[in-house]
Amino acid sequence: MRSGAVEIKVERGLPTPEELAAVVALVQARAAAAEAGRQEEPAPGSSPWSAPARNLPRTLPRPAPGAWRMSAWPGGFA
Repeated sequence: MRSGAVEIKVERGLPTPEELAAVVALVQARAAAAEAGRQEEPAPGSSPWSAPARNLPRTLPRPAPGAWRMSAWPGGFA
């Protein structure tokens, strides 16, 4: 076996070659995805432009007559 290779052993049953191929393909895909996830380096620093707080309104609307009606408008209040 190669270094880093994994041995898959069938404990019960008689899988068909197609079933074994499907299991091996699944294990290889998961291993490749895990390896790719480990190799990605995190971003050096997040930009203030991407901060979630930028999506919040600057001031909260105060309760006033008709405030309930304005809260249903897509842009908040006009």
